[in-house]
Amino acid sequence: VVTSMIWYKVGAADEPQGKSGMAHYFEHLMFKGTSTLAPGDFSKTIRKLGGNDNAFTGQDYTAYFETISTDKLAQVLRMEADRMVNLSPPPEHFASEKNVVLEERRQRTENDPKGLFSEQMLSALYTNHPYGTPVIGWMDEIKEYQWEDVKKFYDIWYAPNNAILILSGNITAKDVQPIVQEAFGNIPKKEIPPRSRTTIPPSIGSTTMVLNHETINQPTFQNVRIVPSYAENKSDSLALQVLQEILSGGPTTRLYKHLVVDQKKAISVGFSYDSSALNDSTLWISGTPAEGVSLEELENLVENEIKNIITNGVSDLEVKEAIQRLQDAAVFVRDSVSGPAMIFGQELTTGSTVEDVENWPENINLVTPQQIQNIAQKYLDSENPWRRTSITGHLLPLSKSSAERKEDLK
Repeated sequence: VVTSMIWYKVGAADEPQGKSGMAHYFEHLMFKGTSTLAPGDFSKTIRKLGGNDNAFTGQDYTAYFETISTDKLAQVLRMEADRMVNLSPPPEHFASEKNVVLEERRQRTENDPKGLFSEQMLSALYTNHPYGTPVIGWMDEIKEYQWEDVKKFYDIWYAPNNAILILSGNITAKDVQPIVQEAFGNIPKKEIPPRSRTTIPPSIGSTTMVLNHETINQPTFQNVRIVPSYAENKSDSLALQVLQEILSGGPTTRLYKHLVVDQKKAISVGFSYDSSALNDSTLWISGTPAEGVSLEELENLVENEIKNIITNGVSDLEVKEAIQRLQDAAVFVRDSVSGPAMIFGQELTTGSTVEDVENWPENINLVTPQQIQNIAQKYLDSENPWRRTSITGHLLPLSKSSAERKEDLK
């Protein structure tokens, strides 16, 4: 068995202004036919071959993948090469797929108050930057797509020299080289434009957003701030990865043990950092208080845990155990057919190299307690924010008075 993944170095953050969601919409259209394949036949063929396929879009990439038996790889790669250059969805499918995307947004975002709220928090955080626009796009802009706009996007970005092909499984480089050459070798390269991104301006005022909604049963707070990605600052990113593991890497780590197990002040608490981004990334802190504990009290308790690290640092043992858990997790992720392809694809499309991925276990092993304290002081000090102040969100149950007012409006 082999997993074939082709990652295009274009995502939602590369869309023209006013055309949000274009990259994701185009991901859908890539299954809607070429000059030799009817709409839907790509996936039907994969299933007939005994495999499965899918695709996904991020801010910095669009990826398509198939898992099939190795002897069917040549046919699959020919199909991928075909839709790289010969995409031609019929007009009726272009229109119908727009409705599919609109419905996807309704179901996953518009009808999910928490998702919609997080989307709005990111929009407030990433002022003047495309990461503030959701990958799926804004509803009003999706409705206005024209085939000419989508075709232009395809013609600019979809080319062999803007794609990374990753094959993971029961195959060798010697075996696969002629197969790849036969499928893609005659496709001409294109002049790919630079991926220029706007600059996020500094901010001076704190922002708190509040959502009261009938579907929210327990109060929750979220706090999101901008921090460097691995591509922006490798050393600090490695330290942030270890800090995340120390604070929120399991039931014995600081936040859960101190606030959920020992003090019983929270039913959940989290600290999440994503290192993979071409530009600056995000760090999320969240918590849901236990019964009888106010949201403000839990926020202060979490803040105190962070201040403790800023002031007193972390122990050698905490760092050692966190690094070991991270290294173990990396081994387990790669112990599958598709795992390695996913890791390499995400990293190579967001500014990392093959060497960065291969050497990550050794590099993260060099993180020290002093580095952890330094990056906590640099990025987590609420009184001295880095570049931009964080955005805090409060998700609250609909109060009785609010519900009554809503009923009156009906």
